[in-house]
Amino acid sequence: MLSRTADHLFWMARYMERAENTARMLDINLEGALLPQTPEQAARAQRSVLKISELEEMFDERYPGSYEREDMLHFMAADARNPSSILSCLQATRENARAVRGTLTTEGWETINFTWLEFNQRLAKLELVTGPDALFEWVKYRSNLCRGVMHGTALRDDAFFFMQLGAYLERADNTARILDVRFADATPNSREAARQLEDFYYWTSILSSVSALEIYRKVYRDVVTPARVVELLILNEQMPRSLLASLDGVCETLAKLRTDASKDCERFAGKLRADVLYADIRQILETGVHAWLTQFLKRVDELGLRVMHTFLMLPIA
Repeated sequence: MLSRTADHLFWMARYMERAENTARMLDINLEGALLPQTPEQAARAQRSVLKISELEEMFDERYPGSYEREDMLHFMAADARNPSSILSCLQATRENARAVRGTLTTEGWETINFTWLEFNQRLAKLELVTGPDALFEWVKYRSNLCRGVMHGTALRDDAFFFMQLGAYLERADNTARILDVRFADATPNSREAARQLEDFYYWTSILSSVSALEIYRKVYRDVVTPARVVELLILNEQMPRSLLASLDGVCETLAKLRTDASKDCERFAGKLRADVLYADIRQILETGVHAWLTQFLKRVDELGLRVMHTFLMLPIA
């Protein structure tokens, strides 16, 4: 397979996963807005969405001094100038898919193409204003549909595995970012920060954002606590969007794509997975969740770069 084809497939899957993850974050933000909160808390909630995606600076350039939820929703969902908006991600998904149209199944291409076309129609109908929650649910549904169609119709060859690899890497990055936001804001000597960390509604919304609330109840059968949320989303191998499950997917996929040139990349991924697999929740809490996740994100970013240099920048044998 040509590296150019692999590159399109890899990023097609990453962008679709990113669109879904952005919709999840925005949907949970809307749910949080229904709870009683001060203006300061509301503003902090808007900034947290931007912070997850590292887009605070870009947002401030577009909307100087704004803390309005409507501005944030438009920026994250429908702003073509924001490369991480849902609109931009779906467009990038379609463009990458179109570039390798002959590699995809007819059903796979039509599902992606229709998702892009209908999303634009829904924006034109002002659904982001009149029913944003329904719009975000639709994005999540379409992403799951695209993934299911690909899984149900694609040949299990290198093309399929590059799509899987892109999705798993994006998922690991996003779950870590969602989990890190509250811990990054906390300061050890702040009573307000301590209260926020114990906020039941916040942690249930975090679980909902990664479809893990029901899983949490089945695993722990107890009240939601920050330590258990951290344990579930980092260390539980049976939780589909946990860091460990995502790295399992990365390592399994790299093994199927193995070449003589990929040993270093596979070894790096294996070390990262082993460090997470054998991590202990007490060790993570003692180290500091923010510090641990910051290091994890750096290593995931490095892994992504190694994947690109190994597979996507040279012809693949």
